[in-house]
Amino acid sequence: MAKTYDIIMEKFNKGEKQLFSLIDPLDYPSIDKAIATAKDSYEAGADAILIGGSLGVQGEILDTVAKRIKENVSIPVILFPGNIATVTRFADAIYFMSLINSRNPYWITRAQMLSAPVIKQMKIEMLPVAYIVVEPGGTVGWVGDVDIIPRAKPKIAAAFAMAAEALGFKFILTDTGSNPSDGHIPLEFISTVKKSISIPYIVAGGIRTPEQAKSVVKAGADIIQIGTAFEADLKKEKMKQFVDAIKKK
Repeated sequence: MAKTYDIIMEKFNKGEKQLFSLIDPLDYPSIDKAIATAKDSYEAGADAILIGGSLGVQGEILDTVAKRIKENVSIPVILFPGNIATVTRFADAIYFMSLINSRNPYWITRAQMLSAPVIKQMKIEMLPVAYIVVEPGGTVGWVGDVDIIPRAKPKIAAAFAMAAEALGFKFILTDTGSNPSDGHIPLEFISTVKKSISIPYIVAGGIRTPEQAKSVVKAGADIIQIGTAFEADLKKEKMKQFVDAIKKK
């Protein structure tokens, strides 16, 4: 398989919108169900499978899930780490993230310093991601000691995004945290961030329907992450509706 970054950028440069399916194994009743959801989303047309979560996704369960997903898909399998232990040699790549609006330097540079030698030794491709947490923030906001950006203040996020691009990050990710009660980030917020950068923009959190997915990419998202919406007992046909909503002109 080609490098994950090259695969993503080839589609980005063509103007093709992308959907990443996020699997948090601890949110499923069984490992088998998590694997089945990953396989179904792949067959429905997802562009990558993400594995991770804010708490506890590490060790044997992470190895098992990543290995079995790799056996069932032919798209990139990317780690979405919650901490330095969310690493397995069975993945293709990892979001090498800096939580840039955290108050705690551990989440900005120190976790990265601690994990970089291990990731390099495992030969996992590192994708430099600037991670920006937006209101309400969910578990990641609490764990990451975040100065949460208000939903009504998109210019703050845009300024963070511009700074991250200038510092050399390859992706911008804004996230509300898992399953926010207020839904996804406002469309105006997304548009403001997108207009401020030239690198791929990933939007996560609260995208629950194909119609919402379509609105989010129309507002400016290059890539959307779907987690909670796919955890339900969805059929592949329903998952495909999400993919079709963002890819059909």
